[in-house]
Amino acid sequence: MDRRAILITRPAEDAATPAARIEALGYRPVVAPMMRITRRTPTLPGHVQAILVTSGNALPALPPGDTPLLAVGDATAARARARGFTNVHSAGRDADALAHLAAGLQAPGAGPLLLASGARQGEKLAADLRGRGFRVIRRVCYAAKTVQIFPPEAVMCLQSGELHAVMFLSAETATAFVRLLPPELYHALASVAALAIGNSVADVLERLPWLRVCRAQNPTLDDVLALI
Repeated sequence: MDRRAILITRPAEDAATPAARIEALGYRPVVAPMMRITRRTPTLPGHVQAILVTSGNALPALPPGDTPLLAVGDATAARARARGFTNVHSAGRDADALAHLAAGLQAPGAGPLLLASGARQGEKLAADLRGRGFRVIRRVCYAAKTVQIFPPEAVMCLQSGELHAVMFLSAETATAFVRLLPPELYHALASVAALAIGNSVADVLERLPWLRVCRAQNPTLDDVLALI
């Protein structure tokens, strides 16, 4: 199998699962975070009928228990179970799927929902849930900030010519990559594919001279890996 490198631009805290999947495909994963996670310790409500989690980065702020935890995707659900949550459900996709899952499993009159998310995230999901009749208590459990310097791991991969593809699982990481990439490395992208989790991510990446920009059919890690 090809042992060329695939760059993972996710925060380091989120890189373990895609790295393992890439390794299993016979490629060499290289973690080069475009964002850093800062933890927060919000005051949590006493009783809620369910907890909705839009990222695994929210989990450290939440005490494990048997309250239903609805996760945006399978990786976040797996992290929740590993942390001791015993009643975990996965939407398997995105925020729209998470709202649909909540509407199918919970009742608007049975108590509030706790939406645990990052800073400047979750507002659309909260509005969707409120439109379905739920009371939503939103808590910011972490903040994701873009790095200020293009990661040296990424520079080394581009300079060596070993890079096969770069994986982008959010618009924020794609925007940071485009903004921070040194112009003298633009030419190195001519043999590199950009793997985008969605059209909004791909549209950002089209500004650079990639070999090709590949768009996942669905916003899941499985679909992005299928682009390799």
